[in-house]
Amino acid sequence: MQQVHPSRVIFAILLAATYHVSFGQPLQPGPQVLTFYSDVDDTEQPYALYLPENFDASKKYPLVISLHGAGSNHRLNLRRVFGKSNAEGENDVEASRYFPEWEGVDYIVASPYARGTMGYQGIAEKDVLDVLADVKRRFPIDEDRTYLTGLSMGGGGTLWLGLTRPDLWAAIAPVCPAPPGGTDALAGNALNVPVHIFQGGADPVVRPEGVRAWVERFKELGVATEYTEYPGVSHNSWENAYADGQIFDWFGQYRRNPHPERVRFASSRYANNSAYWVRLGALTPGTLASIDAQFTAANHLSVTTADLDGFTLILAGHPRFTPGSALTISIDGTTVHTDAADAVSFSRQGGAWVQSRFEPSAQEKRPGAEGPIDAAIASRHLYVYGTGGNPSNEALAERRRRAEQAAEWSVYRGPFWGRVMVFPRVAADREVRPSDLASSNLVLFGTKETNSLIERFSDRLPLHLAADAADEYGLVYIFPIDGHYVLVNAGLPWWQTDGSPPGGNPFTNSVPAFGLMTLGDYRLFKGSANDVVAEGRFDTRWRLPEAGAEKMTATGAVMVHGDGMMEQPE
Repeated sequence: MQQVHPSRVIFAILLAATYHVSFGQPLQPGPQVLTFYSDVDDTEQPYALYLPENFDASKKYPLVISLHGAGSNHRLNLRRVFGKSNAEGENDVEASRYFPEWEGVDYIVASPYARGTMGYQGIAEKDVLDVLADVKRRFPIDEDRTYLTGLSMGGGGTLWLGLTRPDLWAAIAPVCPAPPGGTDALAGNALNVPVHIFQGGADPVVRPEGVRAWVERFKELGVATEYTEYPGVSHNSWENAYADGQIFDWFGQYRRNPHPERVRFASSRYANNSAYWVRLGALTPGTLASIDAQFTAANHLSVTTADLDGFTLILAGHPRFTPGSALTISIDGTTVHTDAADAVSFSRQGGAWVQSRFEPSAQEKRPGAEGPIDAAIASRHLYVYGTGGNPSNEALAERRRRAEQAAEWSVYRGPFWGRVMVFPRVAADREVRPSDLASSNLVLFGTKETNSLIERFSDRLPLHLAADAADEYGLVYIFPIDGHYVLVNAGLPWWQTDGSPPGGNPFTNSVPAFGLMTLGDYRLFKGSANDVVAEGRFDTRWRLPEAGAEKMTATGAVMVHGDGMMEQPE
C-alpha cells in the first residue's frame, strides 16, 4: 500500500475545509459571532449576530442593529436587546462567555463591537456601517425594515447615526442615550423616522431632565415620538426597555418610506450630505446647512434653505414625480419653472438660485476633502516619523517613540472603559511605500527639515513651523493632498499638556488620538495644548483666515504660505 506524505494529508484536509466553506455551509440559527474585514487597520472585527429559527434564504428579513454601551461589548449587548441581563451574582466577564436561551424572533439582529468604548463617531461609526453592509451582503435584508437601537453610549450612537443617516432606518429606539456633542442640532432630521426613547427616572449617569428635553425637541419639530420613563429606575433602564422582546414588537409597526413627501435635513459636513431624495451640494464644513423640501402637488415642490449654496433633488421613482411634465419649484420664495428630469440641481450664484450643478474646484473643500483634523484618523491612516537632519540614535528613538505613542489607541483605561481596539501602523518616512500613499491618510511628525514627506509636500502645505521653535510650540493641522489627508504635527505633540487634559477630554493623555476629536482644521499652541495661540477651520478654499494668519505669524514661529491665501496646484 502506497504511503502518503503527511503534508499532503494536511493539504487535502485544508482544501476540503475550504470547499466546505466556499459552497455555503449555512450558519446555525440563534446567537453567534461573525467578523468582517476592516480596511482601517487590516483586522477582522467582530460582531454578534442572531439568526432566526428556520431561517429561509428565499425571503427578506427585518434587521435590527443594536449598539452597546460604554464598558460593554457585542456579546453582552446581543443578550441585552433580547432582555437577558446577567445571572444572579454574575459579572460582565462571566456573562460574555456564553449566550443563554431566549425567546426567538423573526428578525436578524446584529451588534457591532465597534472597537470598544470610543463612542460611535470616526472609526467606530465606520465599523457600524461596515457591519450593516456585511450583514446585507450575507443575508436577504428588507431595506425598508431596518431598525436601530442602543443603550447609554449606544443610545447616543443611535441618535447620532439615526439623525445623520435618517434614510437608512425605519425607526430608532435610543435607551438612556448619551449622544455626542452637536447631535441635538440634527433633531429635525428625524421627520420621517419614528423615535421611541426609554429612560430611567432615577438615572444618575444620563440625567432624565436632558432626555426629556430631547423628547420635547422632537415633538416640537413634528417627529413621531414616544417616551417611556421608568420611575425609580437607575441607569439600567434597558432591562425594562428590552424585556420580553417588546422592542421587536415596537419596531414591527414601522416600515421605511424611501420616498417621503417632505424631507427636512441638516448637516455640517459633506460626509453626511444626503437623505432620501435630497442631496446637499455646497456647504461650509463646520457650519450647519439645512434644507426643507416638500412636494406640494404632482411636480410642484417648495424648498427652503439656510447656509446652503447648492443642492440636488433626485426625483426619479418618487410617486409625486411625473416624468415628461414640467416642474415648478419654489426656492426660498423664488419660483423656477423647468423641464422634468430624474434629478435637478441648483446653485446660488450672485445671491440668486440658478439651475446648475455645483462642482467644487480642486482647491475647494468637498466630499473626502473637508476636514476637520479627526477626519484624518477616521479611516485608514499611517503614523510617520522623520529620519532627516542626522539625528543621534537617541533622538531617532525618541521620534519613533512619539509616533508610537500617538498610534497607541489600545491603552488599557481601567475595568469599565477597557481598551479601544484600533491598530494602525507606524513607519519611518523612508519606509513609506507608494501603496501607503495611495491607500492611507498620513499623520506626519516633524518639520520639513526632519521629515522627508513634509519636505516633499512643502510647496503644497499651508503652514510650516520653524525648526528652532519646535521645542516651544506645537502645530497640528490637516490638509488634503492627492486624494487623501495629511495631518502634520510639528514641534510639541498635540497631546502635550500641563496636567489638565485639553478640551476637557479625560482620555486625551491615555489615548492621544482622542485629543484630536474636538479640534477644527488647525491649532497652534505654546508649551501646552491648553495654551492655544490660534485654532479654527480653514475656509472653503482651504485658506487660513486672516485673523489666524496674523496670530501665527506674530509668534515668529510659523511660516504661512502666501499669508494663508495658498492655492493648491491643479
